[in-house]
Amino acid sequence: MQPTRGEVWLFDLGMAAKTRPVLVVSVAYGDADRAIVTVVPHTTQLRGSLFEISVRAPFLQQGAFLVQGISTHPKAWAIRKIGALTRDQMAAVMAGVRNWLGLTQD
Repeated sequence: MQPTRGEVWLFDLGMAAKTRPVLVVSVAYGDADRAIVTVVPHTTQLRGSLFEISVRAPFLQQGAFLVQGISTHPKAWAIRKIGALTRDQMAAVMAGVRNWLGLTQD
């Protein structure tokens, strides 16, 4: 099963980053593409940063998506789907990603 944009998956991000929920922000890849997925990690250790986007969902602990942590990983690191965000929730996280990457309109 391919992780899909807007879904929240449990991902193995390696020893230092540990297994955690991530939001899939990349589009679907095709047969000729690399099987990689771009994700934003969810954290429960908040610092009050502008780049922590808080989203309430029954399948997540209280916390936020850390848009500063956007990264790309092999699909093989995906463990299982745990839920999906609403359109409005996804829009809030993507606004944070655009802000972090400096893609906002002046």
